[in-house]
Amino acid sequence: MSSLGCRKLTACSVFAVLIQMIGLSFFVRGFFPVKPALSGFSGPESFHSPSDDLVKEQIVSDLHPDELKSVYEEMHGIPTSYDRLILMVIDGLPAEFLLGRDGRPPAKAMMDAMPYTQLLLANGKAIGYHAKAAPPTVTMPRLKAMVSGAIAGFLDVAFNFNTQALLDDNLIAQFFRIGWKMVMLGDETWLKLFPGLFQRNDGVSSFFVRDTVQVDHNVSRHLGSELARTDWDLLVLHYLGLDHVGHIGGRNSVLMGPKLTQMDEVIRTIHQRTIHSQGNATPRTLLVVVSDHGMTSSGNHGGSSYEETDSLLLFIGLPEYIEDSDAAIQDSIYQVDIAPTLALLFGVPIPNNNVGIMISEVFHSLREEHQLRALELNAWQLLRLLQAQLPGFCRISLDVTTEVDQWIIVSNCNGNNEEMMCCSYKKAAALHKSWRSKFVSGSNGKEEYKNITAAYRNFLRIASEWLSRRATDKPVGVLISGIVAMVFSCLIFLGLLFCLNQEVYPSVSLHHSKTKGNMLNWQLDEIYILAVVLIVIASMGSSSMVEEEQYIWYFITSTFSLILLRKTIQSSTLTRNSRKVNADSKERSPVYNQVSCIMMILIFGRILRGWHQGGVNWVNLPDISKWLEQEGNNYVRSIQLVASLLVICLILYSLSLLPSSSFVVVVGLSFLVPCCLILQHTIKHEERIIGPSGFDTTNTQTIYSVLGILITMILLVSPWLMPVMNSKMLTAADLSVSTNSVDDMFRNFVPVGYRGTMYVIGWAYVSCWCLLQLVLQQPINSMPVSLLFWDILACICFFANQGPNSKQWVEIAALYFLGMVGHFALGNTNTLATIDVAGAFIGISSHSTALSGILMFIITYASPMLVFLSLVIYISMKTTSSLSLGNLLKKTVGFACLVPLGINSIILLAYTIMLLLMRNHLFVWSVFSPKYLYVCATTICVYIGVFIVFSTAIYSASVISLRVKFLQDTHSNSVNN
Repeated sequence: MSSLGCRKLTACSVFAVLIQMIGLSFFVRGFFPVKPALSGFSGPESFHSPSDDLVKEQIVSDLHPDELKSVYEEMHGIPTSYDRLILMVIDGLPAEFLLGRDGRPPAKAMMDAMPYTQLLLANGKAIGYHAKAAPPTVTMPRLKAMVSGAIAGFLDVAFNFNTQALLDDNLIAQFFRIGWKMVMLGDETWLKLFPGLFQRNDGVSSFFVRDTVQVDHNVSRHLGSELARTDWDLLVLHYLGLDHVGHIGGRNSVLMGPKLTQMDEVIRTIHQRTIHSQGNATPRTLLVVVSDHGMTSSGNHGGSSYEETDSLLLFIGLPEYIEDSDAAIQDSIYQVDIAPTLALLFGVPIPNNNVGIMISEVFHSLREEHQLRALELNAWQLLRLLQAQLPGFCRISLDVTTEVDQWIIVSNCNGNNEEMMCCSYKKAAALHKSWRSKFVSGSNGKEEYKNITAAYRNFLRIASEWLSRRATDKPVGVLISGIVAMVFSCLIFLGLLFCLNQEVYPSVSLHHSKTKGNMLNWQLDEIYILAVVLIVIASMGSSSMVEEEQYIWYFITSTFSLILLRKTIQSSTLTRNSRKVNADSKERSPVYNQVSCIMMILIFGRILRGWHQGGVNWVNLPDISKWLEQEGNNYVRSIQLVASLLVICLILYSLSLLPSSSFVVVVGLSFLVPCCLILQHTIKHEERIIGPSGFDTTNTQTIYSVLGILITMILLVSPWLMPVMNSKMLTAADLSVSTNSVDDMFRNFVPVGYRGTMYVIGWAYVSCWCLLQLVLQQPINSMPVSLLFWDILACICFFANQGPNSKQWVEIAALYFLGMVGHFALGNTNTLATIDVAGAFIGISSHSTALSGILMFIITYASPMLVFLSLVIYISMKTTSSLSLGNLLKKTVGFACLVPLGINSIILLAYTIMLLLMRNHLFVWSVFSPKYLYVCATTICVYIGVFIVFSTAIYSASVISLRVKFLQDTHSNSVNN
């Protein structure tokens, strides 16, 4: 077999990465739904039956808004009860705070915090609903759902941080088309979704979550003047403070009660000034209070749990009050039901992509024929959407004989989904047609009205459920192309790993043959690594295992540590028996060091497991973090301070392991500056609720700058200033008279200087990264960061003492698995709700999507990136002999780059295939799809980590080789002279 050159290895790896990226982009674009949308906007045709061939789509673009409004009023057939709409959005407010849960009233603290709103509900002057939001539960897609009635695409969670204009049919555009004057105060997401449609606005950034006061003051400061004006028809108020309180302190934050009271005061002001006091001369106003999503106990959101999807819908100002206070709290509806309800209330066409159903209780004050008209318009709109997605669906005209009508009325509507939906619609339409004929003669009764209502609602329910569940048509060719590309890429990585392993360990088979009695013992760790990959792949098919993936990694690493312990003890016993002597203290020392490292890994690993062990389904299980938080902030701050000291001590100790030199001393002294800043930050940083201009921001920005400058300078300077030879080498080079001996000695300078340089740079990488995490992570996570740092270095020290007894790909795979343990030990899960949004704005004085996104990535992937950075230290700890530059890089960096790429490519490919197989699973969007986003993000993390390791090694080796060549030339010139 021909040798695998360094350049060839690099070229093949880069090619495989590019192929994998192309395949991944193909699959993501083909699989994730881009919401099916009918082009254009609903117009006058919405008020006619789709089966009416005489009515074609009318051109309304040339009509003046007032003329179009008159056309709609004439064709609508439902008297409008309101002139103006106030849409108040309380971001992140769970409905159970106001309405209770499972028939139980809200907690007393929540009721006491909103007395006026509770009074409106108790007096029947408001109707409240639990409005179920679809995942992902983030603001932008939820606003889209409320104003368009359409299910947002799953990838809208990514676009939430860079909102684009909404071009689909929606209520805001419909109101604008009939000449409504609209005002928006609050979340600037509205301005990005609907640019140019608001005549007045004051937008604030929704992502600067550390601000809980000013963000709401910017809304309320305009409220009094806007309520006094009559030049608007729609007033949008989007309050962000409550969501920000949740992100910072969770549901039980001390700021939650005052924030709810503040929102209650806003509702009281609006109700008393616009609804309670309105007369014949004042515009009739409807107040609708909604929330875009709920929040978990920790205050986050994005997933599909009940706490996250439980959003609020509250109607205040309906003409018919409810006497029974219990009836004021209705059953759950869907968030998409808001759009058709408001469209029918205000006489505009229902958005053409709506999948929601009108809320019947809101229309109870209308006469029966008007309520049936509302149901009919909703049914027509859904029928048009069905016909757009199912060509030829239910095209038969209803202008048929009475006998056919009677047959349709008594039919049971059996068959497949399409037949059932068509039959249900025809049945409702036939009953309505019969009722109209009797209505003219005055012979219709209440029973017939109930039957028609039931028939319409049955069709609306079936159609809405079908449209909501239906994913877009997935281009099979694109999906298959993506998977094929990922398969090809995976095979390349595995082939390169196999070839590299055969080249680096050519005599492994011979070695095993000599010890075949113990072959299984020596290969057990290798077999286990392969078994781990199979275990992880097998677990992907279970939604519960995906939700609780952390337990797999905890078990894997603990078991592997025990395997290493067993192997170490057996190796020590075998060595003593083969030498037939008792080991002295020097011989025992490495074994004792290895056992100590393994025990440290096991103990710290158990603490990490107990720090955050709830996952998704068992979030209420007790763990160390919850216990500390319950004990109070003093305990958390003490733990944070201890963790910071542990990290700093380990940083300084690990640098002292290098041979003393002026450069090493300077590097160590320079790191005292960020260490002191971190301690200052920890001591003075009482809570993460400090405003953007406080000490926290200034100090944090200073830490960012110092760490950035330090790591850059060390990376650039270390290869040039790090000693490349020790005193023994220098003496031999000076005294030797043999040219070949001198040349060999100079060749040894390269690996010596390379190892020292890589150690210093790797040390700087992990030190800066851990110090940065002490600033960005939640205070409760400081100790897991410290323990993970100790665990990784203990693992590297253990592998450094193994010598030829272990293969590099096994060791690097073990470090990769340890990184996954740390990922979950820091509180991450496979749901979007555990992403620390608040931490992404630490040290940022004004909102920046790019900077916040980078910080969010750094926080979420703190552990995997720490492992990749530590691989630079791992490379420096491996024994290297006199090698050419290409072989040196191949044998030290090859496994460090290929093993993570190979493992990730296997997991990525396996989960891609699993996701395709689970495309019709009940939890495809709530469990499997969020996990796939994490898999994709992990792939990006692997790319970044491998690039850092590879580029660092290339730069260091190139500079060291250049310096050694210069020394060799200088020595040759001095000898010749």
